[in-house]
Amino acid sequence: MTETTRAARTASLSRETSESSITLALDLDGSGRSTIDSSVPFFDHLLTALSKHSLIDLEVSARGDTHIDVHHTVEDIGITFGTALKQALGNKSGISRYGDALVPLDEALVQAVVDVSGRPYLVHTGEPEGFEYHLIGGHFTGSMVRHVFEAITFHAGITVHVRVLGGRDPHHIAEAEFKAFARALRQAVQPDPRVSGIPSTKGAL
Repeated sequence: MTETTRAARTASLSRETSESSITLALDLDGSGRSTIDSSVPFFDHLLTALSKHSLIDLEVSARGDTHIDVHHTVEDIGITFGTALKQALGNKSGISRYGDALVPLDEALVQAVVDVSGRPYLVHTGEPEGFEYHLIGGHFTGSMVRHVFEAITFHAGITVHVRVLGGRDPHHIAEAEFKAFARALRQAVQPDPRVSGIPSTKGAL
């Protein structure tokens, strides 16, 4: 009796612009190990949580014009992560496709739902008024949370719903959003032994 070997679901990419330089590698079948140096400390924290709770091994090294704003570097990492995710998923054969997670962090509570649909769509609601203007850690604007999800969603070709159901502390809210997304993504990309081929009546995702 022979054991079937699944193809490696990995990707390694570089992205160079006049605003940033990104190298990123990921393994969908990892154990949540990460080496993160985005040059944006709070974003390092969020990416480390994303890796840990999705069980995606993740390496990120980035430099950019953070003396102007963290916006360009953070956005470009989101673009690169989304592109790498799409590449690592391949034709999406045998995956669960859907994932749903409800994650608390003290007073914050966030739900995330992921569909590896091939259709980029983001619904992002519930952040408290003023969250988008708050500087978390003194450098990471709250508005960047949604912007990262936009970049990942559109470049990975996935549907993502993120709902902040409660929360007061901006750090807790942002971290709970990333952890909920990570847990939902983990479910969606994992192989399902009962699925044969592409999990869609169309035969393609």
